[in-house]
Amino acid sequence: MPAVRNYLSLMKWVVFTLLWVPLASTAQVEDAGTNGPERIVWRKAPIAIPLVVGEERLVHFPDSVSIGLPQSLAPVLRSQSINGTLYLLATQPFSNTRVMVRSETGGPLYVLDISAESKDSERPALPDVQVMLESPETVDGTASSAATDTKRSLQWGYAALTRYAAQQLYAPGRLIPQQLGVVAMSVSAEPVNLVRGGKVEAVPVAAWKAGLHYVTAVKLTNRNQKAVVLDPRELRGAWLAATFQHNRLLPAGSDADTTVVYLVSDRPFDVAL
Repeated sequence: MPAVRNYLSLMKWVVFTLLWVPLASTAQVEDAGTNGPERIVWRKAPIAIPLVVGEERLVHFPDSVSIGLPQSLAPVLRSQSINGTLYLLATQPFSNTRVMVRSETGGPLYVLDISAESKDSERPALPDVQVMLESPETVDGTASSAATDTKRSLQWGYAALTRYAAQQLYAPGRLIPQQLGVVAMSVSAEPVNLVRGGKVEAVPVAAWKAGLHYVTAVKLTNRNQKAVVLDPRELRGAWLAATFQHNRLLPAGSDADTTVVYLVSDRPFDVAL
């Protein structure tokens, strides 16, 4: 019996460790040959954003923004601002036009020079644009607290994002950290087909975005009369990392038949699923 208990303890530790290992995903394989986003530091100079007609281009900002389109662009440019990302789609060519983008959290007023050209079949798709804030230095050479917070907001790892989401759900209000650059996103609280086998019901409860990464908290409930051991390999979707709050669910109806899984992705939950 002691040997059996030791074996079960070892297996529990192995499973817990594996839950923190980023998962290989189909998206990673498909995107392996593409370039990452074009990173541009905002230094008050207008940022050129060329577009290709019929191809949507994304421009990511450090925080939520709103865009003011000149009347001349309204018929030829579709623009949407969602959680710090501008989605731009030109419907016909137009010459260089200046556009103002305002931060909604007290940040800078950005200036974009947007233009659009006809599609060329030989030209590769344009990458996303990530606008970053410059980190000013003080006289003694150390970065200011505001610049440090901005830098941190652009360096969220999978573990840090998961920890942040767990704190938002379970920590007392006075202990919840306020992090610059993290934006809460809306989710549809409807069951989704996340776990293979049909034994576990999955319902998204909350989501956040930091930089180019998303983390979504999904409630998992055992609908079976037998205990279920959760395995990240049984999850549908293209996830960069998956972490279970608890990796074992007791039979349906018990006090421990529910837990939460935190899913990190490079796109919104409904797209990654």
